[in-house]
Amino acid sequence: MNTLAVVGAGPQLGMSIARRFAREGFSIALLARREEPLERLAAMLRDDGHEAAAFPADVSDPDSLRSALRAAEERLGGIDVLEFSPAPTKADMLARPLIDASEVTVESVLPEFDMYIRGGITAVRSVLPGMLSRGTGTIIFTTEAGSGPMIVPRVANVQIATGGLRNWALNLHESLRERGVYVGHVALAAAIGHGGPAAEPDTIADAYWKLHTERIEPELVYDALPDDWQVDQVADKFTVDERV
Repeated sequence: MNTLAVVGAGPQLGMSIARRFAREGFSIALLARREEPLERLAAMLRDDGHEAAAFPADVSDPDSLRSALRAAEERLGGIDVLEFSPAPTKADMLARPLIDASEVTVESVLPEFDMYIRGGITAVRSVLPGMLSRGTGTIIFTTEAGSGPMIVPRVANVQIATGGLRNWALNLHESLRERGVYVGHVALAAAIGHGGPAAEPDTIADAYWKLHTERIEPELVYDALPDDWQVDQVADKFTVDERV
């Protein structure tokens, strides 16, 4: 049985991705900070007849993340698909507010690097050796579309980090594509659950399954923003997908 690890699992898109892969026979490892709500999500998957387990981890803490991924592999087997989509909670955003491009400081960017760059590299380094030894694997990074295609000046401190993660993902795709490991990046422009069928988490999750199975394009720009969306609304997955 193959295993999917969702790093930054939440009750909307993260759970929809988990359910989509679980329907295809995958075991599911859910990783996020808070144990109690994370375990509730795993229990929901088990109630539906799927093999799933919760592995609490702080993405910004390399030791915590490595330990959780190691525990997931010990319990569920080697991780075949890694979906990396950490995002701040509302409490995080109060402590680390969004900063306009003209106001960025080093201090406002470093915590974002801890979450996205350090977290992403740690997660990949934890699972990539196993993928390479098996000759197959999938890694999908998810960031808001401001990491590349969109310009959203008021989220600059976050986008400095997610833009770097996107750049690495695209280069990693090129580096690994002849070695059996597919790497993709999803640039997500969607107010999840708002704005029509394309913005529903189950619909978005289908796109992840397609990336995994087709293994061709290095990047999917998923645009499901409402027609009346304005840049200053910062309507991305971070503000509507409550994290656990």
